[in-house]
Amino acid sequence: MNVTAPEQAVLRAAEVLVEAAETQVPCPPVRDLIGADDLVAAYAVQERVTAARIANGATVVGRKIGLTSAAVQQQIGVDTPDFGVLFDDMQFHDGDTIPADAVLQPRAEAEIAFVLAKDLVEGDLGYDDVRSAIAYAVAAIEVCGSRIANWDISFGDTVADNASAGVYVLGTERRTLDQFEPRDVTMSMTVDGVEVSTGTGAACLDDPVNAVVWLARQAREFGEPLRAGQVILSGALGPMQPITSGNTVRSTVSSLGSVSFTVGGGQS
Repeated sequence: MNVTAPEQAVLRAAEVLVEAAETQVPCPPVRDLIGADDLVAAYAVQERVTAARIANGATVVGRKIGLTSAAVQQQIGVDTPDFGVLFDDMQFHDGDTIPADAVLQPRAEAEIAFVLAKDLVEGDLGYDDVRSAIAYAVAAIEVCGSRIANWDISFGDTVADNASAGVYVLGTERRTLDQFEPRDVTMSMTVDGVEVSTGTGAACLDDPVNAVVWLARQAREFGEPLRAGQVILSGALGPMQPITSGNTVRSTVSSLGSVSFTVGGGQS
């Protein structure tokens, strides 16, 4: 894909985001450098930030899909999802304590995570192709974060900032798609025992598998197709919730059980 913003602007935006992540100090919106809705430039920034992470020893273990909710798309003024990269140091397990400084400006959202059994490289990559490539699903919570100060983001900002990825927590109850239908699940998320978010599988592009179809095609187009063994966070089932030090967050998804974590002490 041809970058429409000047290369110097793309490189500067990537530098700003990398510096914000390293110093834990949020930065101004990068749309001031690359534009608010120049997706080619925004994904070019994301690629450079990803390359910097890999150069520092991180390993790509999957992808995340964002902006799958019609309400959130409307809020940002877009009509399409976005995607980001999951690295090995982002993954936590049910019951873990996540360090307070692991994510800048953290917000939790409940999702379904899929793990792939097959590469998604050849053919149409339609619904049936993608469904048959999924090994199993688990309940998940993504802790989104923004390197952009005050979450003051446009579509270009969040795409450049790795789709506002932070860390994620995976549940332990694995289900195949022969055992449940992702679009039919219901979800409840609590913070310190108080329900803060509810939703359904249908809230995620009418079916979370549809989100993976979209991602599979986009990933192949960008030259980095989805691979067997990768984790795919398919998108929020309900509204995200800001969290802070000491909070315990739990998501319960019908058919997939519960997943929880606690945010450690200190500044978040």
